Amino acid sequence: MGLDSQVIPERGSFKYLESIIQGNGKIDEDITHRIGAGWMRWRLTYDVLCDKKVSPKPKVKFYRAVVRPTMFYGDKYWPVKSSHIHKMKVAEMSMLKWICGHTRIDKIRNEVIRGKMDIPLWMTRCGKRDLDGLDMRGGEAKIPQ
Repeated sequence: MGLDSQVIPERGSFKYLESIIQGNGKIDEDITHRIGAGWMRWRLTYDVLCDKKVSPKPKVKFYRAVVRPTMFYGDKYWPVKSSHIHKMKVAEMSMLKWICGHTRIDKIRNEVIRGKMDIPLWMTRCGKRDLDGLDMRGGEAKIPQ
């Protein structure tokens, strides 16, 4: 493919509005990119989130306001697979354990940490969408019979 005299190389994916669009319709690269973006925000806020002098409540508010929206940007429109859900859960739980000051050596269950910090599972946000739900414009979706 070319434009005037310049040859434009063909790519399998490209970035558009902070999402990775793949030519094959999959979202594997986008999930990896979102996790990386979440970790970037994490690194920027590490001093606040892992400070033992700060109580857990402001840490959770800060995490919910800064890190989590970055990781889950556009998640309502992802055709997720169980492998994607697993990757997101692992990344989020690693961050939550760091906030609480726990490591894997402590052997504290994920449910306990989520309950302590009052953070719901990611899948409950993303969830399975109904076929007869609302479409993007807010009207009822009509399914032909």
